[in-house]
Amino acid sequence: MAEPIIELRHVNIYQGDNLILQDVNLTVNKGEFVYLVGKTGTGKSSLLKTLYGELPLREGDGTVATYNLRGLDWKKVPFLRRNLGVVFQDFQLLTDRNVNDNLKFVLKATGWTDEKLMDEKIADVLDKVGLKSKGFKMPFELSGGEQQRVDIARALLNSPKLILADEPTGNLDPETSDEIMNLLFNIAKEYNASVVMATHDYIVVQKFPARMIRTERGHVSDNATITIE
Repeated sequence: MAEPIIELRHVNIYQGDNLILQDVNLTVNKGEFVYLVGKTGTGKSSLLKTLYGELPLREGDGTVATYNLRGLDWKKVPFLRRNLGVVFQDFQLLTDRNVNDNLKFVLKATGWTDEKLMDEKIADVLDKVGLKSKGFKMPFELSGGEQQRVDIARALLNSPKLILADEPTGNLDPETSDEIMNLLFNIAKEYNASVVMATHDYIVVQKFPARMIRTERGHVSDNATITIE
């Protein structure tokens, strides 16, 4: 039986006092890959930020990875995020430390203390994203595709059941985009993790078909179809 990892009912999403998305009803089940499509400025990022606790949920009911978003105070946000992996378009790597230390920083921030276990976990996730030998490289020594792989490795550190990816192919050439998409689909399968990926790259969506959710005119529609403009 399908088991939801995300459930939103009659949710209104705000940025400050501005209502961005209205009456959002959405269920994403464990192991499901879902695209979040829509033009820039239609609320894709706001929806993702609500799911990982950056924007508070004020109206409606929402659960993510069994956490109630309505009752989520700032002390509980780190616990929610331990169950998630978040992948950003602009990588957000710390530029003053190498790849291993970028990953170690996240592990320490989420409560890991054992150096040996941390080193093993870092080696494991770098292997999964095909960067086994790149742990000692600084971010500026890596290509855009490699930096995005580090970002995905970082998202895998706590073996998440849900990965939220915000335009992960937005800054990449088509060939590298394909590599990143294959990686995300393989990870979803291997971890039985759900992936919600915001994108406006319809070429990627056509090449790697999956369920689509569209943000448009303040609303979210499910099982959307795309029209190439």
